[in-house]
Amino acid sequence: MGKLVDGVWHDVWYDTKSSGGKFVREDAGFRNWVENRANAEFQPESGRYHLYVSLACPWAHRTLIFRSLKGLEEHIDVTVVCPDMLSEGWTFGLPEPLFGFTKLHQIYTQAKSDYTGRVTVPVLWDKKTNTIVSNESSEIIRMFNTAFNDLTGNHDDYYPDSLRVGIDQWNEFVYPNINNGVYRCGFATTQEAYEDAFHGLFDALDKVEAHLATSRYLVGDTLTEADWRLFTTLVRFDAVYVGHFKCNKNVSPITQIFKGI
Repeated sequence: MGKLVDGVWHDVWYDTKSSGGKFVREDAGFRNWVENRANAEFQPESGRYHLYVSLACPWAHRTLIFRSLKGLEEHIDVTVVCPDMLSEGWTFGLPEPLFGFTKLHQIYTQAKSDYTGRVTVPVLWDKKTNTIVSNESSEIIRMFNTAFNDLTGNHDDYYPDSLRVGIDQWNEFVYPNINNGVYRCGFATTQEAYEDAFHGLFDALDKVEAHLATSRYLVGDTLTEADWRLFTTLVRFDAVYVGHFKCNKNVSPITQIFKGI
């Protein structure tokens, strides 16, 4: 996991010294929005946008789920990076279709030649303006949820007005403790930082399990964004995080918690 510094690639790991061994995730570098309104810079159009993802990544998985749920597969095409992240970061098995690039960091510098930051997936690319719309998964799924409704005729809403307070509350709890919690365990570089993340993770899983013991969904009586954001972490838990990220308490969250899904 390297990073770009002023547009130049560096094969460097996370620096946890300044945070006492704790993994601290950087904010996304591109935070634009596709909006269905007059004069919006990024308007919903069929074929205009391209999505770069990794099938191994829970953040990218969210966007693929919403692309499918909202009927966007005919309107937003996808390129999948190679499963292994090596010295060049995310790479493509074959040159990607827009520019013939073989490395994802080339997409970032195509958008901003002096970009500084991590090179992550997902990436939503705008073919019309030749730039990155967003590399923040939580915002991409919100765009997919509503911005293209008139184009697709699909008005299913996974962030409805009536449930937004509850959805936001669960998102604010699940993100630091579970979604990012597994990374905080896996990337911790001191025992204290690891134990803090580990106990926070499993305390949070206990809370989710207690809630789902009496309710099939996190909020209301239907699937919402909150469920999908939790799901993409849980579905990888036993297969990946127990061993790879040292989340190896003697429980099976995917079995115990998400029986409903």
